[in-house]
Amino acid sequence: MRVRALAAHTPEAVRAALAARGWDAEPARLAATGLAPLVLLLDDITEDEREALVRWAARSGADLLTGPGWGVLACGASRVATLARFDRSPAGLGRLVEPLGRVLMAHADPPRHWRIAGGDIVLAQPVLIGILNVTPDSFSDGGRFAERDAAVAHAERLKADGAQLLDVGGESTRPGASPLPAAEERARVVPVITELVRRGLGPVSVDTRNAEVARAALAAGAAVVNDVSGLTHDPALADVVRAGGAGLIVMHSRGTPATMDTLAAYQHVAGDVADELAQAAARAVEGGVAPECLAVDPGFGFAKTADQSLRLLDELATIAGLGYPVVVGPSRKRFLGAATGRDTADRDRATAVACALAWERGARLFRIHDVALTAEALALASAVFKT
Repeated sequence: MRVRALAAHTPEAVRAALAARGWDAEPARLAATGLAPLVLLLDDITEDEREALVRWAARSGADLLTGPGWGVLACGASRVATLARFDRSPAGLGRLVEPLGRVLMAHADPPRHWRIAGGDIVLAQPVLIGILNVTPDSFSDGGRFAERDAAVAHAERLKADGAQLLDVGGESTRPGASPLPAAEERARVVPVITELVRRGLGPVSVDTRNAEVARAALAAGAAVVNDVSGLTHDPALADVVRAGGAGLIVMHSRGTPATMDTLAAYQHVAGDVADELAQAAARAVEGGVAPECLAVDPGFGFAKTADQSLRLLDELATIAGLGYPVVVGPSRKRFLGAATGRDTADRDRATAVACALAWERGARLFRIHDVALTAEALALASAVFKT
């Protein structure tokens, strides 16, 4: 008899083992997905529900750690799937069916498309979003592309290097930044977006917190709104996105750029960020944005210490469990400098590694400065870890 360990971090190992032993492709894929281990955190459960979970875990062989109001459940996906069916859920666990079903759906069948104005973005391969800051004061490249011609020339380089979406921002949101009047922000971004669309360099995203700016940008041809405030800054923004049929990225942050560094207090950073992003997504849907138009961004560096951003990168699967496409923007951020000792201008290699790690953990869209270097890292990551 021989015994070998299979890689537990990917269902591909089980799928390949079954296929090598004669299983057809689709049954092998489904079985491998079902065997993949899941660790689930359950909060706000009653004492009766906790006792029902203890009984179910004992019968099913699942591992359960529990305390007043919470439980940590670990087992294969196929085993826990019975708890997501009304016809098979044990007595006392009916409240678990719907939220567990959403998590299992995101695990077994993550989003394959993201709808934006004018069409869909396919998520089977990494999607690179090129950063185009038309600001005098952004933390990394402030002032370099503030003029329209310089911005357009840089956009052409980003597209040539593989960017599928260009994210144009007119207001710096670096830590400590002061707010910019919406009229001035609009005057910075709209001429650039207009020219990018005229030259066929789209699709284009506008990086803004302001409904007035988003409305003008969409009228100029932008297809996506990227809101770093998660719809907390300007509640009217959701209706602008709805009316424009645009894609929407809701990013996690707290406070404002001037105050966010004082608000980096979390009990469990990945879980807390996921909860707050779920609230942001709910605000978007309540405002009329179609769920298929939504993407979420955990907001590395925004109201997060370096250690918290690193932990969030490692636990990114918690964010993917929300069921929306995950956007990450680690590019040149402080947490990369804390890990490598490199200054802002010398963090593109670390950015590429962070993006490769994020791909494996469920991210599908990557907002970056150096597109070419990250595209190469993601080409390798996606070739190794296929969806």
